[in-house]
Amino acid sequence: MTVYDATGRTYSRTRRPDPRIADTLATALRGMRTVVNVGAGTGSYEPSRTVLAVEPSQVMIAQRPAGAAPAVRATAERLPLRTDSVDAALAVLTIHHWTDLERGIAEMARVARRRVAILTWDHEVFRQFWLVRDYLPAAAATDANLAVPLSRLTGLLKDPEVQPIPVPHDCVDGFGGAYWRRPEAYLDETVQAGMSMLALTPKPLLQPGLSRLRQDLATGEWHARYADLLDRPDLDLGYRLVTADLPS
Repeated sequence: MTVYDATGRTYSRTRRPDPRIADTLATALRGMRTVVNVGAGTGSYEPSRTVLAVEPSQVMIAQRPAGAAPAVRATAERLPLRTDSVDAALAVLTIHHWTDLERGIAEMARVARRRVAILTWDHEVFRQFWLVRDYLPAAAATDANLAVPLSRLTGLLKDPEVQPIPVPHDCVDGFGGAYWRRPEAYLDETVQAGMSMLALTPKPLLQPGLSRLRQDLATGEWHARYADLLDRPDLDLGYRLVTADLPS
């Protein structure tokens, strides 16, 4: 059983692709005629040129929409593709669940002829996010354990480019930092279930902080404390797009 067999049952309800993030990924894959989506999940951000989606969880595959690219149950560490069989390999918010990062990155570089693109996050930035810093230290610890250090990832690629991906205030993809300006969403159990850092943290460790958040929202304390956020259109929470062109 994979992590998402247990925690991914609500993904199609809370993890819809945000069009602004999708545009950034599309730009990174411009000119790529064939793409493999590694750790594809329910198919968010999957470009139309995707020829294969690789996903180990049947729960996630079952939530893929009709018309999505064909999906196969397999892992990043052993991609079921020939060497140099696609133009690009894409991985969106998935590397933190791989069992062998080095092998997974090597596999992406093996099957792709031209480019590797990976959306991930930098915990050193994310840990300053008000939710985990001020309310949910246990989730911060979970996030630290999940996160792949950015330096470790970039060290596996030749001349990578790292692009910050600010989170829009009305982001429709419910990942961990999506609701930074809509704090009441973090009290929703369905929303929580779609976030690894909350779904993988024991609920008793989250309850004190969630109770304080609920109280601070009721009294107006949250809005007073974080007033500087309320007019911001987006926020850098550490999400990063890492791309690398492969040697010919």
